[in-house]
Amino acid sequence: MHTFIGGVAQLIRFGLLQVRCCTFAVALLGGIAVSRVLPELPVARYDLVFVYGVLLTVAARLMGWESRRDTMVIAACHVVGLLFELVKVQLGSWSYPEDAVTKVAGVPLYGGFMYAAVAGYVCRAWHLFELRVTGYRAAATAVVAAAVYVNFFTHHWLPDLRWPLAAAMVAVTAGAWVGFTVGRCRYRMPLAVSFVLIGFFLWVAENAATYVGAWSYPHQLDGWQPVALTKFGAWALLISVTFVLTERIKAAEPRTVG
Repeated sequence: MHTFIGGVAQLIRFGLLQVRCCTFAVALLGGIAVSRVLPELPVARYDLVFVYGVLLTVAARLMGWESRRDTMVIAACHVVGLLFELVKVQLGSWSYPEDAVTKVAGVPLYGGFMYAAVAGYVCRAWHLFELRVTGYRAAATAVVAAAVYVNFFTHHWLPDLRWPLAAAMVAVTAGAWVGFTVGRCRYRMPLAVSFVLIGFFLWVAENAATYVGAWSYPHQLDGWQPVALTKFGAWALLISVTFVLTERIKAAEPRTVG
């Protein structure tokens, strides 16, 4: 009985830490949801969300949610995400159907905040869970992650290599473990498993984001429908890009005890 209660307590602690990690993402998604039900305003909704995203980013930095190095990671992911959006929107993978001043080649600038929110989650988790990675092959994982990123563009013209790349990711991360702390206990899980778990919850978040009108896939333009389950796999692969960027910058940080 004592073991069961202790396990439940640890699960609750884990959940609360996850909530803290998701603060920026939840605040961003909440702002997008509110923008959809606001009365007609003199500015476009996408422009309003962009300003909100900037203010939210400044607030996160001032409140200490992010360190200077975290801001570097998040900014890098913002740029990587915008480049991804610019290409994928032009190819018709999804769209932002509303007009806005802060819209470039069909992509509102707030789109980068979606990827910044994912990076913010990883950075917060790194601190709050005291993440440590062992058995990690940095160079090999970076190469596969880069190939994953490129494949999401090239599969429109060349064979889609996501399954071979998924196998390659499992291979290069074999033996890599992520250690994390909950309360006074230390745990670990395979790095590849963490990618899959994060990918699943990003797919859930993507369903929520498209429901509140953050963007729309072609099959959602005439009314919201769930995001295809295949996007779960896509996110499980794409999170590797965020992880590689984060790990490289975090590796240069002095480690703290406690």
